[in-house]
Amino acid sequence: MENLRKENRMQLPKLKRYQKKYDFSYAFGAYPVLDLLKYQKEKVLKIFVKTEGLQSEGISEIEEICKRENIPFEENSHLIDKIAYKENTYVVGVFEKYESMLDEKENHIVLVNPSNAGNLGTIIRTMVGFDFRNLAIIKPGVDIFDPMVVRSTMGALFGVNFKYFESFRGYVEAYRGHCLYPFMLDGAKSILDVEFKEPFSFILGNEGKGLDESFKDIGESIYIPHSDKIDSLNLSVATAIGMWEYSRRKY
Repeated sequence: MENLRKENRMQLPKLKRYQKKYDFSYAFGAYPVLDLLKYQKEKVLKIFVKTEGLQSEGISEIEEICKRENIPFEENSHLIDKIAYKENTYVVGVFEKYESMLDEKENHIVLVNPSNAGNLGTIIRTMVGFDFRNLAIIKPGVDIFDPMVVRSTMGALFGVNFKYFESFRGYVEAYRGHCLYPFMLDGAKSILDVEFKEPFSFILGNEGKGLDESFKDIGESIYIPHSDKIDSLNLSVATAIGMWEYSRRKY
């Protein structure tokens, strides 16, 4: 779907509830749509709004941006009711799917087969909060364009670079200059004792299985100290702790 907004604005495919096979996705809600227009406006195909939302401040701002940028804007309550997941959805941005290059000079978050949409969305929003802007996802993994992921990021998705990789080896070969820090329950060092060398990659595994034993031989493995009352931390929590610990030292 190359440059669909410019070539085919008025001939969108019939819009239905999101499916992964689509070449487009949806941003539901004013904040995600505003960030979509701020960071990825060239990917926007059309904005739809409910009648009862037209007078709200956020949607008025969206309408002004659409007029200025010549982006199609349509009042269509029925369509939103058909494709939205929540009743209180008043604005939807339809956008072309895309992928971006990671900045090789910056630090990366690397998720190996993340499987939970909520976790992925929370991680992306937390990344922006700690000024991490590069995310690698090792397949298989949850669909980053699932509207549940997009909405849970509150629009933060559109401000980060992200890229899927067929394998972890493929990621490492692409970014050989990065220092690797796998997060593991039996990691070699406590996160409190690790000296982070930049640019680095924080590597975290699947919610259910974590990283397998082979990651012990990759870079410098890290564990996060916690009580023995739990067996492990939630993926999004562990990722946030890693970013916070780095940010605490830096700032």
